[in-house]
Amino acid sequence: MRRFLREQSLSLGLLGLFLAALAGQAIAGWDDYNNVETWHARMAGEAPETLSLGRYLTSSSFAQAVTENWQSEYLQFTLFILLTVWFVQRGSPESKPIGDEGGESDADQAIGPHAKPHSPAWAKATGPRLWLYSNSLVLVMALIWVWSWFAQSVSGWSAYNADLIEHEQQPLSWLGYLGSADFWQTTLQNWQSEFLAVGSMAVLSIYLRQRGSPESKPVGCPHGATSVEG
Repeated sequence: MRRFLREQSLSLGLLGLFLAALAGQAIAGWDDYNNVETWHARMAGEAPETLSLGRYLTSSSFAQAVTENWQSEYLQFTLFILLTVWFVQRGSPESKPIGDEGGESDADQAIGPHAKPHSPAWAKATGPRLWLYSNSLVLVMALIWVWSWFAQSVSGWSAYNADLIEHEQQPLSWLGYLGSADFWQTTLQNWQSEFLAVGSMAVLSIYLRQRGSPESKPVGCPHGATSVEG
């Protein structure tokens, strides 16, 4: 068990942080939602109707708050995986060496007839199986992004229409919501922050270091060294 925990410590640590942050978001969002609903009821001279934590966790408000961040994160990584195939950044450990742009040769990738004895079985395959495995990371990340984007759009649509109905306005269709400023404002505010964060990482890692981190070049590595990790 100790060996397992040590060897899986990164994924387990991040999973723990994710669950703690999700729980904190749920509690804070639940409290904020009930405070807003109570204020609206008092302004209208009505008795406040608050939600239990369980009902809030199944509400469109909570689903939208969660999925709008998930979809931007997975879009970020999907694009980063694709862009780093073809684009390079001199001096960044996040970039391939200058001149190695593209999908590289079968020999470089150790696939097909160039596969090693310890290579995964699908790396030794040919045709569609090899293509799927060769692109499996970006395909799965893209599928998760599409799912979370769709979930955000549906939950956001439900929450938006609930607000319209509360103010005695005509609700929108799902396609109508996709073309609304509310949907794109929440979507693009997440996208721009993710693109900025990844771009900053690629550039700052040229000049700055973190000793012992594989995301950083070794402390004594020249600034111009590319695709060198600590």
